[in-house]
Amino acid sequence: MIRKNQRLLNIVNCLLDISLIALAYLLAVWLWLGVYRDNLINPAVFLLRTGALVPAVCYGVLMAAIYYAFKLYGSFRFSTLLDETVALLKANLLGLLLIGMTLFITREVNFSRGVLALFYVFSTGLVVAKRVTVRTILRHFRMLGYNLKHVLIVGNGRLAFEYLDSLRRNPQYGYNVLGYVAASEKPGLGKHLGRYEDLADLLSGPAVDEVIVALEPHETQFMNAIIASCEKQGAKIRIIPFYNDFIPSRPTVDVIGSVKLISIRTIPLDNMLNAALKRAMDVVGSLVLIVLTSPIMLFAAIGVRLSSPGPILFRQERVGLNKKLFTMYKFRSMRVNASQDTGWTQNADPRKTRFGSLIRKCSIDELPQFFNVLKGDMSLIGPRPEIPHFVEQFKETVPLYMVKHQVRPGITGWAQVNGFRGDTSIEGRIQCDIWYIENWSIFLDIKILFMTVFGGLFNKEKLQTGHAAPSPKSGQAGPDGKPDKPDQ
Repeated sequence: MIRKNQRLLNIVNCLLDISLIALAYLLAVWLWLGVYRDNLINPAVFLLRTGALVPAVCYGVLMAAIYYAFKLYGSFRFSTLLDETVALLKANLLGLLLIGMTLFITREVNFSRGVLALFYVFSTGLVVAKRVTVRTILRHFRMLGYNLKHVLIVGNGRLAFEYLDSLRRNPQYGYNVLGYVAASEKPGLGKHLGRYEDLADLLSGPAVDEVIVALEPHETQFMNAIIASCEKQGAKIRIIPFYNDFIPSRPTVDVIGSVKLISIRTIPLDNMLNAALKRAMDVVGSLVLIVLTSPIMLFAAIGVRLSSPGPILFRQERVGLNKKLFTMYKFRSMRVNASQDTGWTQNADPRKTRFGSLIRKCSIDELPQFFNVLKGDMSLIGPRPEIPHFVEQFKETVPLYMVKHQVRPGITGWAQVNGFRGDTSIEGRIQCDIWYIENWSIFLDIKILFMTVFGGLFNKEKLQTGHAAPSPKSGQAGPDGKPDKPDQ
């Protein structure tokens, strides 16, 4: 039943998209040519006179075909609205380019660029609004028990329990677990429907929409028979591998002959276009920020020079992209001391100058790092870099710590805007860093920038200096020996 419902929903979805895109085109033609140019406010008269209805339908069909190519018709139970919106933006841009190319090739000069611009805005807005509405309605009905996918779990180990727990915590996905098949019965997983050899009989009817195979490592000898039973009955099958904990959220698979290779740590920034886009944002953003903050940097330089003897800039070796060392710049906020490469700093630290305490409080000491970004040592957004002394310690004690070096370090990052600043959990910080690395997008970078500007410039360090002795806890040492706060 669910397959029939999905096919019907896809058809309705496609027809709605064609209608909305046609409406967007007609609206663009009327507003730009009828209202803006000719001051004709009656849309029916104007559209009939211009014969815009036929191209409107043609554009609707063309865009629906592009949406199909972008895999925008199907089940979106597990995808986010952001992913779907980004795909729609790309598909609409491709459609706009195809329309423009067609007009150029056919030498159609009687066509307004203003209409095309409005068409892109209206078509994107209407289709996105429709998708939001459909998502909201479907999730509401799924939570009420309608449009459910009925699944059968094969296995009763840790993976099976984790899968079931995820479904229970997210009823909006619309999954109903009929029970499980396993060698033995185990409480807490639902109804025990039989052993592995009973699977073929259980799948003979239409009740099961999907089979979830969640075998533990010691049960892999049953895999061939289970897959054979599912394929014999034509059942859709999904496998949770026993090495699930090592697979990223978006793995890639390469094929060499008959061998499939799963890349454990493929990231969006491995894509050359994504990397170029991020680097362009870093170069432009750092240049703009250097110009805008130059008066503040001049004030900080004078203040550091007058506050205590020593250099204006504090230079410290950090570990960057691909574990390469680079020199990171900051305004010096402490008196010159012998423990600057290995010491920890707390809120009250006798090494801080009064002016240094002020610029640290307002994150002004981080401004010279814009030059690190311009040089290519750092990025505006990314995991905070660490000094080699502590990298050697953390890589032995913190799982996946070294994964952060697969991207350029940043002035601010996802961990910092989520509260992992100063003397906080290194494990929590790394989890945020890895999530950022695996889920990077230019929109995520922009979001982090806004979150930093409106909530992450001021830290909790006290303005006055104190006399407490530093004590290494779970904090991350930053420049001047201070815990990375995140220093943004």
